[in-house]
Amino acid sequence: MTATAQLPVVRDRRVAGWCNDGWTVTRRNLLKIRRSPDMLVFAVLQPIMFVLLFSQVYGGAIAVRGTDYTQFLMAGIFAQTVVFGATFSGYSMAQDLKEGIIDRFRTLPMSPSAVLVGRTNGDLVLNGISVLIMMLTGLAVGWRVHSSPGEFVAGLVLLLAFSYAFSWVMALLGMSVRSPEVINNASFMILFPITFISNAFVPSDTLPLVLRVFAEWNPVSSLVQAVRQLFGNVGSSPVPDVWTMQHPVATVLVGIVVLLVVFVPWSVRKYASISKR
Repeated sequence: MTATAQLPVVRDRRVAGWCNDGWTVTRRNLLKIRRSPDMLVFAVLQPIMFVLLFSQVYGGAIAVRGTDYTQFLMAGIFAQTVVFGATFSGYSMAQDLKEGIIDRFRTLPMSPSAVLVGRTNGDLVLNGISVLIMMLTGLAVGWRVHSSPGEFVAGLVLLLAFSYAFSWVMALLGMSVRSPEVINNASFMILFPITFISNAFVPSDTLPLVLRVFAEWNPVSSLVQAVRQLFGNVGSSPVPDVWTMQHPVATVLVGIVVLLVVFVPWSVRKYASISKR
């Protein structure tokens, strides 16, 4: 066999090896979830608490023009769930570094990108389960989908795609801190402003000018608005005359691509450069 003919065979073996490495790490992370169900419990308890708190306690005091507050709220809860769920990538990377698991991986003939893909894939599954539980909770408090099955599936895919892209951001952060404890404080300093200074819980036009501008250009607001449109929960509530709010699906898709293009190679380089701590 000539050298030229051998190239496709070598390439196919590398692709197969990369897929096998990625699946091995994904399976490891899924087994961790099954063996530690408390991870899933605590991942969904907070969003459930927010659903009950805002819909049952504050819902009567928060008026939203053109729609019921529960219909308005649930898209924000879904977005909050996937954004906060992405922190598991960061925490798990920091924990694996602390325990020396990453150093063991680096001594094996494993692709660095496959290890990170396996880590983020595991969190994608966890986020999918969390969103499903949030939807069941929403149905229990009166939330309904008012769109076609295709639009509903598109909204669900958009949520999970955004969570996957954001997991790479948190994975990089997890490899950049000194301990798993730090990742919690660091991530909440980022996640609380972008989720609460948005249209997730209140209409952005009720905010002061500076916060309103921030909310209207906040990617989480675009995700929330896109999910509201795809689930048919917008009603007759006015949409801000801002490009990101008028075209939220396109904005989120662009954001997903940008996050992956920037943070996937950055995370892989960081993984390759980290030393034993």
